[in-house]
Amino acid sequence: MSTGPEPVEYTAVRELRGPLAVVEGVAGVGWDEFVTLTLGSGERRHGVVLEVRDDLAVVQVLENTSGMDPSALRIAFSGSPLKIPVGEGWLGRTCDGKGAPLDGGPPVFGAVSAAVEGVAINPVRRRPPAEPVLTGIAAVDALTTLVRGQKLPVFSSAGLPHLELAVQIAAQATTAGERFSVVFAGMGLTHADAFFVSDALAERSAAGELSLLLNTADDPVIERILTPRLALTVAEHLAFSGGRHVLVIMTDMTAYAEALREVSSARGEIPARRAYPGYLYSDLASLYERCGRILERPGSVTVLPVLTMPAGDITHPVPDLTGYITEGQIVLSPQVHAEGIYPPVDALSSLSRLMRKGAGPDRTRPDHLEVAAQLLAALARARQAGELAELAGESALSATDRHYLAMYPAFLRGFLHQGSEQKLTLDESLERAWQVLLTLPRSELGMLPAALLDARLPGGADARQSGAAP
Repeated sequence: MSTGPEPVEYTAVRELRGPLAVVEGVAGVGWDEFVTLTLGSGERRHGVVLEVRDDLAVVQVLENTSGMDPSALRIAFSGSPLKIPVGEGWLGRTCDGKGAPLDGGPPVFGAVSAAVEGVAINPVRRRPPAEPVLTGIAAVDALTTLVRGQKLPVFSSAGLPHLELAVQIAAQATTAGERFSVVFAGMGLTHADAFFVSDALAERSAAGELSLLLNTADDPVIERILTPRLALTVAEHLAFSGGRHVLVIMTDMTAYAEALREVSSARGEIPARRAYPGYLYSDLASLYERCGRILERPGSVTVLPVLTMPAGDITHPVPDLTGYITEGQIVLSPQVHAEGIYPPVDALSSLSRLMRKGAGPDRTRPDHLEVAAQLLAALARARQAGELAELAGESALSATDRHYLAMYPAFLRGFLHQGSEQKLTLDESLERAWQVLLTLPRSELGMLPAALLDARLPGGADARQSGAAP
Protein backbone atom coordinates (compact mmCIF):
# COMPACT_ATOMS: atom_id res chain seq x y z
CA MET A 1 0.00 0.00 0.00
CA SER A 2 1.19 3.46 -0.84
CA THR A 3 0.90 6.16 1.81
CA GLY A 4 2.05 9.26 -0.10
CA PRO A 5 4.03 12.12 1.51
CA GLU A 6 5.57 12.19 5.00
CA PRO A 7 2.68 11.81 7.48
CA VAL A 8 1.76 14.02 10.45
CA GLU A 9 1.19 12.15 13.75
CA TYR A 10 -1.54 12.72 16.37
CA THR A 11 -1.98 11.10 19.77
CA ALA A 12 -5.32 12.51 20.99
CA VAL A 13 -7.69 9.57 20.46
CA ARG A 14 -11.06 10.42 21.99
CA GLU A 15 -12.60 6.93 21.74
CA LEU A 16 -12.60 3.55 20.05
CA ARG A 17 -16.02 2.42 18.86
CA GLY A 18 -16.26 -0.95 17.14
CA PRO A 19 -14.02 -0.72 14.05
CA LEU A 20 -13.77 3.08 14.39
CA ALA A 21 -11.28 5.41 16.07
CA VAL A 22 -12.22 9.05 16.77
CA VAL A 23 -9.20 11.38 16.71
CA GLU A 24 -9.41 14.98 17.91
CA GLY A 25 -7.28 18.07 17.37
CA VAL A 26 -6.63 17.30 13.70
CA ALA A 27 -6.03 19.89 10.98
CA GLY A 28 -5.78 19.60 7.20
CA VAL A 29 -7.14 16.04 7.17
CA GLY A 30 -9.34 14.98 4.24
CA TRP A 31 -11.99 12.36 3.60
CA ASP A 32 -10.71 8.96 2.37
CA GLU A 33 -7.18 9.75 3.57
CA PHE A 34 -4.97 6.76 4.33
CA VAL A 35 -3.98 6.38 8.01
CA THR A 36 -1.29 4.44 9.88
CA LEU A 37 -2.00 3.58 13.53
CA THR A 38 0.96 2.61 15.74
CA LEU A 39 0.14 0.76 18.97
CA GLY A 40 2.18 1.01 22.15
CA SER A 41 3.72 -2.39 21.31
CA GLY A 42 5.01 -1.04 18.00
CA GLU A 43 2.44 -2.99 15.96
CA ARG A 44 1.09 -1.09 12.98
CA ARG A 45 -2.44 -1.11 11.69
CA HIS A 46 -4.03 0.83 8.90
CA GLY A 47 -7.20 2.76 8.29
CA VAL A 48 -9.10 5.22 6.13
CA VAL A 49 -10.75 8.52 7.13
CA LEU A 50 -14.53 8.16 6.97
CA GLU A 51 -15.54 11.59 8.21
CA VAL A 52 -14.02 14.94 9.20
CA ARG A 53 -15.92 17.49 11.27
CA ASP A 54 -14.27 20.56 12.81
CA ASP A 55 -11.14 19.15 14.49
CA LEU A 56 -12.44 15.55 14.70
CA ALA A 57 -11.63 12.71 12.31
CA VAL A 58 -13.40 9.34 12.27
CA VAL A 59 -11.04 6.58 11.10
CA GLN A 60 -12.17 3.09 10.11
CA VAL A 61 -9.44 0.63 11.14
CA LEU A 62 -8.87 -2.09 8.57
CA GLU A 63 -7.55 -4.66 11.06
CA ASN A 64 -10.18 -3.74 13.76
CA THR A 65 -9.53 -2.00 17.09
CA SER A 66 -9.18 -5.00 19.42
CA GLY A 67 -6.26 -4.74 21.82
CA MET A 68 -5.77 -1.03 21.23
CA ASP A 69 -5.09 1.36 24.12
CA PRO A 70 -6.26 4.87 23.12
CA SER A 71 -3.71 6.52 25.40
CA ALA A 72 -0.80 4.73 23.68
CA LEU A 73 -1.90 5.18 20.07
CA ARG A 74 -0.09 7.31 17.50
CA ILE A 75 -2.12 8.22 14.41
CA ALA A 76 -0.37 9.30 11.20
CA PHE A 77 -2.40 10.82 8.34
CA SER A 78 -0.69 10.36 5.00
CA GLY A 79 -2.20 13.28 3.12
CA SER A 80 -3.41 11.06 0.25
CA PRO A 81 -6.03 8.34 -0.34
CA LEU A 82 -5.29 4.65 0.07
CA LYS A 83 -3.34 3.44 -2.94
CA ILE A 84 -2.05 0.08 -4.11
CA PRO A 85 0.55 -0.85 -6.72
CA VAL A 86 -1.16 -2.04 -9.90
CA GLY A 87 -0.08 -4.03 -12.92
CA GLU A 88 0.39 -7.60 -14.08
CA GLY A 89 2.12 -8.47 -10.80
CA TRP A 90 -1.33 -9.28 -9.43
CA LEU A 91 -1.88 -12.09 -11.92
CA GLY A 92 -1.18 -15.50 -10.48
CA ARG A 93 -1.34 -14.18 -6.90
CA THR A 94 -3.62 -14.99 -3.97
CA CYS A 95 -4.06 -12.20 -1.41
CA ASP A 96 -6.38 -11.30 1.43
CA GLY A 97 -9.04 -8.61 1.23
CA LYS A 98 -6.58 -5.79 1.79
CA GLY A 99 -3.99 -7.05 -0.67
CA ALA A 100 -1.54 -8.83 1.67
CA PRO A 101 -0.19 -12.10 0.17
CA LEU A 102 -1.72 -15.40 1.26
CA ASP A 103 0.32 -17.55 -1.12
CA GLY A 104 3.66 -17.24 0.66
CA GLY A 105 5.05 -14.87 -1.96
CA PRO A 106 6.40 -11.34 -1.56
CA PRO A 107 4.13 -8.28 -1.51
CA VAL A 108 2.69 -7.36 -4.90
CA PHE A 109 4.75 -4.69 -6.63
CA GLY A 110 3.90 -2.47 -9.57
CA ALA A 111 5.49 0.36 -11.51
CA VAL A 112 2.58 2.67 -10.67
CA SER A 113 0.01 3.00 -7.88
CA ALA A 114 -3.69 3.75 -8.10
CA ALA A 115 -6.26 4.97 -5.58
CA VAL A 116 -8.41 2.12 -4.29
CA GLU A 117 -11.60 4.17 -4.08
CA GLY A 118 -11.59 4.81 -7.84
CA VAL A 119 -14.31 6.58 -9.80
CA ALA A 120 -17.12 5.56 -12.12
CA ILE A 121 -16.44 5.84 -15.84
CA ASN A 122 -17.53 9.19 -17.29
CA PRO A 123 -20.72 8.48 -19.30
CA VAL A 124 -19.57 10.54 -22.28
CA ARG A 125 -16.36 8.49 -22.45
CA ARG A 126 -18.09 5.12 -22.42
CA ARG A 127 -18.11 2.77 -25.38
CA PRO A 128 -21.20 0.57 -25.70
CA PRO A 129 -20.69 -3.00 -24.45
CA ALA A 130 -20.08 -5.44 -27.30
CA GLU A 131 -18.73 -8.93 -28.05
CA PRO A 132 -19.54 -11.89 -25.80
CA VAL A 133 -17.70 -13.23 -22.78
CA LEU A 134 -18.29 -16.98 -23.00
CA THR A 135 -18.55 -18.80 -19.69
CA GLY A 136 -18.82 -22.42 -20.84
CA ILE A 137 -22.25 -22.59 -19.11
CA ALA A 138 -25.07 -23.41 -21.56
CA ALA A 139 -27.78 -21.49 -19.68
CA VAL A 140 -25.65 -18.34 -19.59
CA ASP A 141 -24.04 -18.40 -23.02
CA ALA A 142 -27.15 -19.39 -24.96
CA LEU A 143 -29.94 -17.62 -23.07
CA THR A 144 -28.42 -14.73 -21.06
CA THR A 145 -25.22 -13.94 -22.91
CA LEU A 146 -22.66 -11.94 -20.92
CA VAL A 147 -21.20 -9.04 -22.91
CA ARG A 148 -17.85 -7.26 -22.49
CA GLY A 149 -18.33 -4.21 -20.31
CA GLN A 150 -21.63 -5.44 -18.84
CA LYS A 151 -22.61 -5.80 -15.19
CA LEU A 152 -24.73 -8.95 -14.82
CA PRO A 153 -25.52 -10.16 -11.27
CA VAL A 154 -26.31 -13.68 -10.09
CA PHE A 155 -29.25 -13.80 -7.64
CA SER A 156 -29.23 -16.83 -5.37
CA SER A 157 -30.59 -18.14 -2.07
CA ALA A 158 -29.03 -19.95 0.85
CA GLY A 159 -28.24 -23.56 0.03
CA LEU A 160 -27.90 -23.06 -3.73
CA PRO A 161 -24.55 -23.63 -5.50
CA HIS A 162 -23.85 -19.98 -6.34
CA LEU A 163 -20.25 -20.19 -5.18
CA GLU A 164 -19.65 -23.31 -7.30
CA LEU A 165 -21.15 -21.51 -10.31
CA ALA A 166 -19.03 -18.39 -9.70
CA VAL A 167 -15.88 -20.50 -9.44
CA GLN A 168 -16.76 -22.49 -12.57
CA ILE A 169 -17.26 -19.27 -14.55
CA ALA A 170 -13.96 -17.91 -13.20
CA ALA A 171 -12.18 -21.09 -14.30
CA GLN A 172 -13.78 -21.35 -17.76
CA ALA A 173 -14.62 -17.86 -19.03
CA THR A 174 -12.95 -16.74 -22.26
CA THR A 175 -13.25 -14.09 -24.93
CA ALA A 176 -12.28 -14.80 -28.50
CA GLY A 177 -8.75 -14.08 -29.67
CA GLU A 178 -7.73 -11.41 -27.14
CA ARG A 179 -5.92 -11.27 -23.81
CA PHE A 180 -8.30 -12.20 -21.02
CA SER A 181 -7.97 -12.19 -17.24
CA VAL A 182 -10.17 -12.84 -14.22
CA VAL A 183 -10.16 -11.03 -10.87
CA PHE A 184 -12.05 -13.01 -8.22
CA ALA A 185 -13.07 -11.24 -4.99
CA GLY A 186 -14.51 -13.46 -2.25
CA MET A 187 -16.14 -11.71 0.73
CA GLY A 188 -17.17 -13.26 4.03
CA LEU A 189 -16.16 -16.79 2.95
CA THR A 190 -15.77 -19.66 5.40
CA HIS A 191 -12.29 -21.12 5.50
CA ALA A 192 -13.62 -24.24 3.76
CA ASP A 193 -15.07 -22.13 0.97
CA ALA A 194 -11.87 -20.09 0.68
CA PHE A 195 -9.88 -23.33 0.29
CA PHE A 196 -12.36 -24.61 -2.31
CA VAL A 197 -12.05 -21.40 -4.34
CA SER A 198 -8.26 -21.37 -4.15
CA ASP A 199 -7.96 -25.05 -5.08
CA ALA A 200 -10.49 -24.92 -7.93
CA LEU A 201 -8.82 -21.87 -9.50
CA ALA A 202 -5.21 -23.00 -8.96
CA GLU A 203 -4.73 -23.99 -12.61
CA ARG A 204 -5.91 -20.65 -14.00
CA SER A 205 -3.89 -18.79 -11.39
CA ALA A 206 -0.75 -20.76 -12.27
CA ALA A 207 -1.30 -19.81 -15.92
CA GLY A 208 -1.07 -16.13 -14.95
CA GLU A 209 -4.67 -15.42 -15.93
CA LEU A 210 -6.24 -14.84 -12.52
CA SER A 211 -5.89 -12.68 -9.41
CA LEU A 212 -7.55 -13.98 -6.25
CA LEU A 213 -8.63 -11.81 -3.29
CA LEU A 214 -10.09 -13.77 -0.36
CA ASN A 215 -11.77 -12.19 2.66
CA THR A 216 -12.93 -14.78 5.21
CA ALA A 217 -15.76 -14.48 7.69
CA ASP A 218 -13.41 -14.02 10.66
CA ASP A 219 -11.43 -11.23 8.97
CA PRO A 220 -12.15 -7.65 10.07
CA VAL A 221 -15.44 -6.31 8.76
CA ILE A 222 -13.72 -3.23 7.31
CA GLU A 223 -11.59 -5.47 5.09
CA ARG A 224 -14.81 -6.79 3.54
CA ILE A 225 -15.68 -3.27 2.40
CA LEU A 226 -12.22 -2.82 0.91
CA THR A 227 -12.08 -6.13 -1.01
CA PRO A 228 -14.29 -5.29 -4.05
CA ARG A 229 -12.66 -1.87 -4.41
CA LEU A 230 -9.25 -3.50 -4.46
CA ALA A 231 -10.43 -5.99 -7.09
CA LEU A 232 -11.85 -3.28 -9.34
CA THR A 233 -8.70 -1.14 -9.03
CA VAL A 234 -6.56 -4.10 -10.12
CA ALA A 235 -8.98 -4.87 -12.97
CA GLU A 236 -9.13 -1.28 -14.24
CA HIS A 237 -5.37 -1.06 -14.72
CA LEU A 238 -5.16 -4.49 -16.37
CA ALA A 239 -7.93 -3.43 -18.76
CA PHE A 240 -7.45 0.22 -19.58
CA SER A 241 -3.64 0.37 -19.31
CA GLY A 242 -2.78 -3.26 -20.11
CA GLY A 243 -5.30 -3.82 -22.91
CA ARG A 244 -6.86 -6.92 -21.36
CA HIS A 245 -10.49 -7.92 -21.20
CA VAL A 246 -11.09 -8.51 -17.49
CA LEU A 247 -13.95 -10.33 -15.79
CA VAL A 248 -14.43 -9.33 -12.13
CA ILE A 249 -16.42 -11.82 -10.05
CA MET A 250 -17.52 -10.54 -6.64
CA THR A 251 -19.19 -12.89 -4.16
CA ASP A 252 -21.07 -12.39 -1.90
CA MET A 253 -22.31 -8.80 -2.27
CA THR A 254 -24.85 -9.40 0.50
CA ALA A 255 -21.93 -10.03 2.89
CA TYR A 256 -20.44 -6.75 1.65
CA ALA A 257 -23.71 -4.89 2.29
CA GLU A 258 -23.97 -6.35 5.79
CA ALA A 259 -20.44 -5.13 6.53
CA LEU A 260 -21.48 -1.69 5.30
CA ARG A 261 -24.50 -1.83 7.63
CA GLU A 262 -22.31 -2.76 10.59
CA VAL A 263 -19.95 0.16 10.02
CA SER A 264 -22.90 2.51 9.49
CA SER A 265 -24.37 1.40 12.82
CA ALA A 266 -21.02 1.97 14.57
CA ARG A 267 -20.98 5.50 13.16
CA GLY A 268 -24.44 6.16 14.61
CA GLU A 269 -26.04 6.88 11.24
CA ILE A 270 -29.82 6.90 10.84
CA PRO A 271 -30.78 3.55 9.27
CA ALA A 272 -32.99 3.10 6.22
CA ARG A 273 -34.65 -0.10 4.92
CA ARG A 274 -33.87 -3.12 7.12
CA ALA A 275 -31.22 -1.05 8.96
CA TYR A 276 -29.04 -0.66 5.86
CA PRO A 277 -27.58 2.84 5.42
CA GLY A 278 -29.52 5.26 3.27
CA TYR A 279 -26.60 5.49 0.84
CA LEU A 280 -26.59 1.75 0.05
CA TYR A 281 -27.79 2.44 -3.51
CA SER A 282 -25.07 5.00 -4.27
CA ASP A 283 -22.42 2.82 -2.60
CA LEU A 284 -23.32 -0.21 -4.73
CA ALA A 285 -23.45 2.01 -7.81
CA SER A 286 -19.95 3.34 -7.04
CA LEU A 287 -18.74 -0.27 -7.45
CA TYR A 288 -20.86 -1.51 -10.34
CA GLU A 289 -20.38 1.62 -12.47
CA ARG A 290 -16.60 1.14 -12.54
CA CYS A 291 -17.07 -1.54 -15.21
CA GLY A 292 -17.36 -0.90 -18.92
CA ARG A 293 -15.28 0.14 -21.92
CA ILE A 294 -13.67 3.55 -22.54
CA LEU A 295 -13.39 5.40 -25.83
CA GLU A 296 -9.92 5.19 -27.40
CA ARG A 297 -8.76 2.85 -24.62
CA PRO A 298 -8.09 -0.88 -25.06
CA GLY A 299 -9.63 -3.54 -22.90
CA SER A 300 -12.83 -3.82 -20.90
CA VAL A 301 -14.02 -4.54 -17.35
CA THR A 302 -17.01 -6.87 -17.02
CA VAL A 303 -18.57 -7.38 -13.59
CA LEU A 304 -20.42 -10.48 -12.36
CA PRO A 305 -21.58 -9.80 -8.78
CA VAL A 306 -23.06 -12.74 -6.88
CA LEU A 307 -25.50 -12.07 -4.06
CA THR A 308 -27.69 -14.20 -1.83
CA MET A 309 -31.28 -13.15 -1.18
CA PRO A 310 -32.20 -13.67 2.48
CA ALA A 311 -35.17 -16.07 2.61
CA GLY A 312 -35.18 -15.98 -1.20
CA ASP A 313 -36.70 -12.48 -1.11
CA ILE A 314 -35.91 -10.69 -4.38
CA THR A 315 -37.37 -7.48 -2.90
CA HIS A 316 -34.66 -7.45 -0.20
CA PRO A 317 -32.71 -4.14 -0.43
CA VAL A 318 -29.50 -5.66 -1.81
CA PRO A 319 -30.97 -7.54 -4.83
CA ASP A 320 -33.62 -4.84 -5.28
CA LEU A 321 -31.10 -1.99 -5.55
CA THR A 322 -28.67 -4.12 -7.53
CA GLY A 323 -31.41 -4.75 -10.09
CA TYR A 324 -31.82 -1.00 -10.64
CA ILE A 325 -28.11 -0.51 -11.34
CA THR A 326 -27.22 -3.58 -13.40
CA GLU A 327 -28.22 -4.84 -16.85
CA GLY A 328 -30.20 -7.97 -16.15
CA GLN A 329 -29.80 -10.90 -13.79
CA ILE A 330 -29.16 -14.63 -13.64
CA VAL A 331 -31.55 -16.16 -11.09
CA LEU A 332 -30.93 -19.52 -9.40
CA SER A 333 -34.02 -21.55 -8.50
CA PRO A 334 -34.54 -23.77 -5.42
CA GLN A 335 -37.16 -25.75 -7.39
CA VAL A 336 -34.74 -26.53 -10.23
CA HIS A 337 -32.04 -27.38 -7.67
CA ALA A 338 -34.44 -29.82 -6.01
CA GLU A 339 -34.63 -31.67 -9.35
CA GLY A 340 -30.89 -32.39 -9.09
CA ILE A 341 -30.04 -29.98 -11.91
CA TYR A 342 -26.78 -28.02 -11.99
CA PRO A 343 -26.61 -25.11 -12.51
CA PRO A 344 -30.17 -24.53 -11.22
CA VAL A 345 -30.85 -21.47 -13.41
CA ASP A 346 -34.42 -20.19 -13.64
CA ALA A 347 -34.31 -19.31 -17.34
CA LEU A 348 -37.63 -17.44 -17.36
CA SER A 349 -36.58 -15.16 -14.50
CA SER A 350 -33.13 -14.53 -15.97
CA LEU A 351 -32.31 -11.83 -18.49
CA SER A 352 -29.34 -10.15 -20.15
CA ARG A 353 -30.49 -6.74 -21.37
CA LEU A 354 -27.35 -6.35 -23.49
CA MET A 355 -27.48 -9.80 -25.07
CA ARG A 356 -28.27 -8.38 -28.52
CA LYS A 357 -25.07 -6.32 -28.32
CA GLY A 358 -22.94 -9.44 -28.01
CA ALA A 359 -24.84 -12.23 -29.76
CA GLY A 360 -26.10 -13.01 -33.23
CA PRO A 361 -24.52 -12.59 -36.69
CA ASP A 362 -20.83 -11.59 -36.64
CA ARG A 363 -20.81 -12.01 -32.84
CA THR A 364 -21.67 -15.62 -32.02
CA ARG A 365 -23.87 -17.56 -34.49
CA PRO A 366 -26.51 -16.30 -36.95
CA ASP A 367 -29.19 -18.47 -35.33
CA HIS A 368 -28.31 -17.61 -31.72
CA LEU A 369 -30.92 -14.96 -30.97
CA GLU A 370 -33.75 -16.78 -32.72
CA VAL A 371 -32.99 -20.07 -30.95
CA ALA A 372 -32.80 -18.33 -27.54
CA ALA A 373 -36.09 -16.49 -28.11
CA GLN A 374 -37.87 -19.65 -29.30
CA LEU A 375 -36.60 -21.71 -26.36
CA LEU A 376 -37.71 -19.11 -23.81
CA ALA A 377 -41.14 -18.86 -25.46
CA ALA A 378 -41.45 -22.64 -25.37
CA LEU A 379 -40.47 -22.70 -21.68
CA ALA A 380 -43.16 -20.15 -20.87
CA ARG A 381 -45.76 -22.31 -22.64
CA ALA A 382 -44.42 -25.44 -20.89
CA ARG A 383 -44.84 -23.73 -17.53
CA GLN A 384 -48.46 -22.87 -18.38
CA ALA A 385 -49.09 -26.46 -19.44
CA GLY A 386 -47.61 -27.72 -16.17
CA GLU A 387 -49.84 -25.42 -14.12
CA LEU A 388 -52.90 -26.52 -16.09
CA ALA A 389 -52.01 -30.19 -15.58
CA GLU A 390 -51.82 -29.62 -11.81
CA LEU A 391 -55.26 -28.00 -11.78
CA ALA A 392 -57.21 -30.15 -14.23
CA GLY A 393 -55.08 -33.25 -14.71
CA GLU A 394 -52.95 -34.24 -17.63
CA SER A 395 -55.91 -35.82 -19.42
CA ALA A 396 -57.44 -32.35 -19.85
CA LEU A 397 -54.46 -31.10 -21.86
CA SER A 398 -54.51 -30.71 -25.63
CA ALA A 399 -52.06 -32.67 -27.77
CA THR A 400 -49.96 -29.53 -28.17
CA ASP A 401 -49.86 -28.90 -24.41
CA ARG A 402 -48.69 -32.48 -23.91
CA HIS A 403 -45.77 -31.80 -26.26
CA TYR A 404 -44.79 -28.82 -24.14
CA LEU A 405 -45.20 -30.78 -20.92
CA ALA A 406 -42.84 -33.45 -22.29
CA MET A 407 -40.41 -30.78 -23.48
CA TYR A 408 -39.69 -29.41 -19.99
CA PRO A 409 -37.83 -32.51 -18.64
CA ALA A 410 -35.87 -32.57 -21.91
CA PHE A 411 -34.90 -28.95 -21.26
CA LEU A 412 -33.79 -29.69 -17.69
CA ARG A 413 -31.78 -32.82 -18.48
CA GLY A 414 -30.77 -32.22 -22.07
CA PHE A 415 -29.96 -28.51 -22.04
CA LEU A 416 -29.62 -27.04 -18.57
CA HIS A 417 -27.83 -29.80 -16.67
CA GLN A 418 -24.08 -30.03 -16.99
CA GLY A 419 -21.24 -31.03 -14.70
CA SER A 420 -19.61 -28.48 -12.39
CA GLU A 421 -16.36 -29.07 -14.27
CA GLN A 422 -17.89 -29.43 -17.74
CA LYS A 423 -17.12 -26.64 -20.18
CA LEU A 424 -19.38 -26.34 -23.21
CA THR A 425 -18.56 -24.42 -26.35
CA LEU A 426 -21.23 -22.07 -27.64
CA ASP A 427 -21.89 -24.44 -30.55
CA GLU A 428 -22.46 -27.30 -28.10
CA SER A 429 -24.83 -25.14 -26.02
CA LEU A 430 -26.87 -24.09 -29.04
CA GLU A 431 -26.99 -27.65 -30.35
CA ARG A 432 -28.44 -28.69 -26.98
CA ALA A 433 -31.08 -25.98 -27.40
CA TRP A 434 -31.91 -27.23 -30.90
CA GLN A 435 -32.36 -30.79 -29.66
CA VAL A 436 -34.88 -29.59 -27.06
CA LEU A 437 -36.79 -27.47 -29.57
CA LEU A 438 -36.99 -30.32 -32.09
CA THR A 439 -39.08 -32.32 -29.63
CA LEU A 440 -41.90 -29.91 -30.51
CA PRO A 441 -44.02 -29.96 -33.69
CA ARG A 442 -42.79 -27.66 -36.43
CA SER A 443 -46.01 -25.67 -36.21
CA GLU A 444 -44.94 -24.55 -32.72
CA LEU A 445 -41.55 -23.21 -33.88
CA GLY A 446 -42.83 -20.06 -35.56
CA MET A 447 -40.04 -17.84 -34.20
CA LEU A 448 -37.41 -19.76 -36.18
CA PRO A 449 -36.80 -18.94 -39.88
CA ALA A 450 -38.20 -21.54 -42.27
CA ALA A 451 -34.79 -22.02 -43.88
CA LEU A 452 -33.30 -23.04 -40.54
CA LEU A 453 -36.09 -25.54 -39.90
CA ASP A 454 -35.80 -26.96 -43.41
CA ALA A 455 -32.12 -27.64 -42.79
CA ARG A 456 -32.74 -29.20 -39.37
CA LEU A 457 -35.82 -31.36 -39.84
CA PRO A 458 -35.67 -34.72 -41.61
CA GLY A 459 -37.71 -34.46 -44.81
CA GLY A 460 -37.06 -30.74 -45.19
CA ALA A 461 -39.92 -28.29 -45.64
CA ASP A 462 -42.67 -30.94 -45.49
CA ALA A 463 -41.56 -32.47 -42.18
CA ARG A 464 -44.11 -32.48 -39.34
CA GLN A 465 -46.38 -29.85 -40.87
CA SER A 466 -49.26 -31.69 -39.29
CA GLY A 467 -47.98 -31.05 -35.77
CA ALA A 468 -47.48 -34.71 -35.00
CA ALA A 469 -44.96 -35.75 -32.42
CA PRO A 470 -41.31 -35.97 -33.64
